Amino acid sequence: MITRADRWQVRTQRPIAYDVIKAAGLFDADNRRLLDYGRSDGGRRFVVVDANVDHLHGKAIRDWFAHQGIEARVVVFPGGEEHKTIDLYQDILRELDGFPIHRRDEPIIAIGGGVLTDVVAFVAATYRRGIPHIKVPTTLMGYIDAALGIKAGINFNGNKNRLGSFEPPAAVLLDKHFLRTLPPRHLRNGVCEIVKLAVVCDADLFERLERDGARSIETAFLDAAGDAILDAAIQGMLTELEPNLHEDQLARKVDFGHSFSYGLETRHEQHLLHGEAVLLDVLVSTELALSRGLLGQRQAERVFALVASLGIDLDPGVLDAEVMWQSLLDRIEHRNGLQRVPVPNGIGSCTFLNDIARRELDAAVPALHTRLKVSHESSCERR
Repeated sequence: MITRADRWQVRTQRPIAYDVIKAAGLFDADNRRLLDYGRSDGGRRFVVVDANVDHLHGKAIRDWFAHQGIEARVVVFPGGEEHKTIDLYQDILRELDGFPIHRRDEPIIAIGGGVLTDVVAFVAATYRRGIPHIKVPTTLMGYIDAALGIKAGINFNGNKNRLGSFEPPAAVLLDKHFLRTLPPRHLRNGVCEIVKLAVVCDADLFERLERDGARSIETAFLDAAGDAILDAAIQGMLTELEPNLHEDQLARKVDFGHSFSYGLETRHEQHLLHGEAVLLDVLVSTELALSRGLLGQRQAERVFALVASLGIDLDPGVLDAEVMWQSLLDRIEHRNGLQRVPVPNGIGSCTFLNDIARRELDAAVPALHTRLKVSHESSCERR
């Protein structure tokens, strides 16, 4: 504390430390990894499980808690972006408030995709002004992206993640065996975020995707090449997040794909997945970089060829320059008055633009629409 004649200035620091651990077979009877966090002598746990995960793995999860002698309240969450609402957030809070747990040594546990882990983290941040939580991502999107950071939140007033906080987990436990039960489209949805990271952060990861990406999708990343891709993606994401967890620096490479996509995702919430919206943004940004001469033709073609090789089928019909422009205007407010739009200036690197004009977007959108329409029609013909 600094004391002066007419004021007191309070200064403090709260260290942040949490583990991201590869934990195969997390709900095998003899696996006690979840008990490394919080009391290990029984007690209680409040567990929120995605409805699809509960259908596939609910019995194993409940049996594990029973085997460990832990009283668990398992709450099933419907999942999906359309359920990332204040109503579902309050529903979980009511369930939690009816199942008393210790404030410090009985962490709540989120088992599901990025929507679920975001909502549960916000519950943890706000209940009793903060209680510990553990994330167990079960989607590829959560595994390599959504569950790794400390952001928590819900959608509000038609806007994505408008209410939220920064709340570090006690741990993120990664069991990639959950990926085996994902539909192919949802695997590719997560791959979209890996592509995002590779294009602007990691040329080696980009080359891995070119070489091994399609086969890794077929094996649900359970082969050695797929494991290497996931490890590289996690390492890259954490490298970007760690020095800027609270987003003090607003020019962030990991915001690539998140400048124009929000409006598209909100407009087409029922049938456009988050990763797909991000990838559309990535490709629009690639068109912008190409048109400005920041990215060479050969490099741009590699980006588009990679997306095609991974079998990611994007619907060009959702592209709308006006919706995307309004998204950018909203991001300007979020980024404190500047666009701060990352665009690639080479494979594995990027620069930030603050002067994108509407006419550039008006040109980039139809150019991408044409590319995707050809790709979409070719995909339909192959099927």
